[in-house]
Parts: sequence; structure tokens; C-alpha cells
Amino acid sequence: MKKTLLWAGAAALGLGAAAGWLATRPVLDAPAPMGIAILDAENNEVGRYVIPPDKDILAEPNADEILYGKRLLADTKRLLPDHVGAQMNCNSCHMLDGKIDAANGYINTVNFYPRVMPRAAREVDLEGRINGCFQRSMNGTPIGRESPEMKAMIAYMEWMRQGVDKAHRVDVVNAGPIDESLIPDPVRGEAIYVAKCAACHGAGGEGTFDQFGDVIFPPVWGEGSFNIGAGMARTYKAAQFVKWAMPPAMHLTGQLGQGGALTDQEAIDVSDYFTHMPRPDFAPKVNDWPNGNKPKDARY
Repeated sequence: MKKTLLWAGAAALGLGAAAGWLATRPVLDAPAPMGIAILDAENNEVGRYVIPPDKDILAEPNADEILYGKRLLADTKRLLPDHVGAQMNCNSCHMLDGKIDAANGYINTVNFYPRVMPRAAREVDLEGRINGCFQRSMNGTPIGRESPEMKAMIAYMEWMRQGVDKAHRVDVVNAGPIDESLIPDPVRGEAIYVAKCAACHGAGGEGTFDQFGDVIFPPVWGEGSFNIGAGMARTYKAAQFVKWAMPPAMHLTGQLGQGGALTDQEAIDVSDYFTHMPRPDFAPKVNDWPNGNKPKDARY
């Protein structure tokens, strides 16, 4: 009887302790996302945008098309080898499937096109912009404007838009600001590249690949890299990306793909170093900026 009472007392104490722990334990569920401001043409907030989880794609009537587009953007070189000359994928530059700020996101892409592009001096639609990337950043050839691949990639970007009105934009940017008054020093840039970039992109800028030959980190110069007509071949344009998106996974908080590891000067120095290394030519570059106003960091 004494043992029974002791066990019962211990059990009661255990239950009490458990109840106390349950009452005071931290909540492990993530807080509800706050969202990002949706702005109208006058920069007034008109709503909140929440980055959608991929599982939501399955609820869409064209889920297969959206998922195909997501795969194409992430694995472009392997899935479209006839159209990609470089050792790169779309998401080599559009970090984390185009879902984050200042790293070439897809969130506003559909709403930003068609638009007049200074380099072309004419209106360019989204299909034309995607094919421009295939020809320049991927050093490849255009895909069909009505092809299943084009439609799938745009379907993914449309899904990322999440119904934001065409006249509005989510308060994120493709590239963060960089101080273009700073003078680049490629000698310092080489030292920065060796210390902070070569581990991923290779000592000779050749990139790194898995055991199947698929791209892990893309080449930043050489025949496997983007050609001279790409925006990333420009010092300050590249420096924006380097400053705000490179190197990925450098933080214990925040999102994968966010940079902030280099100063403006360091980003400009290292960008001047690798953008001026040998890379493929782009013959149609003679047609760029027909109205003048060529950027000061253009390579041609």
C-alpha cells in the first residue's frame, strides 16, 4: 500500500511537472509571414504579398506546367542543352528560384513587361527578355516563343506574381544599389576573388560541377561563362549582384542567397577583375544602345 501511494504521488508530481512544462514550453511553429508591401504607381501600399510555398503549386489547375517551368529555370543546361552554350542555369543568377529580394527575383517579372529596354531602344516583351538571357547570359540560342518550355517558364513566373495587379509591384528590387562613383581596382579584386570566390567558382573561374557534370556554381569567365553581351559582363552591374547576393549561405539568420559579405568597394573591385577576364564574344553587340547613352562600364 505504501509503495502504491508513493508511485501515485510520483505520478501526480510527474503529471504536474509535465503540465507545467506544456504550459511554459516555447512555441516551435514559425510565426505567420508578415508579407511584403504591394505598391501602386504612387508608391502607396495597397496590399501585402506573401512568398508562396511550392506545395501551393499543386492546387493550381496548370500545376504540371508550373512545375515544369520551375525545373527548367533551375536545371536549364541539362534540360535545354541545344539552347544553352554556357555552363549555367537561369537560377545561377536568379537566386533561390527567384524568390528573394536583390537577387534577380521573379516576383515582379510578369508585371514589368513589356517595357522599353535602353540597350535595345525599343519595347521588349517577356518572351523577348527571356530569349535575350538565352543568347547573352547563357551564350546560347533562343527558344520558341510559343514552345512548351517558354510557356512553362512564364507560368512559373506568373504563379510567383500571385495575382498582384499589373499596375502594381511588390516592394522588392532585382538588384540592390551600388556606389558607381567608386573607382575599381582589379588588383585588389583578384585578391578578393582568391580569398572569397575561388572556393566555389574555381581558381581559374571555371566553376564547379557535381559527379554527373551538372552545374553547382557557374563559371565566371572562360568559354563556359556568360558572353560579353550579358549584363553581368559589366563591372557595376555585376557588382550589384555580388554585393547583394554573393556569397550565398553566409548568414545564420535571414534567407539563403542574401549577400552583404562585401563592401561596395570590394564588390566593385572583384567584379572589375572577373568581368574583364576572357569570355565569349557576342556578335550582335554592334546593335546595342542605338540611341547612345551606353553605360560607362559596357565592355564594348
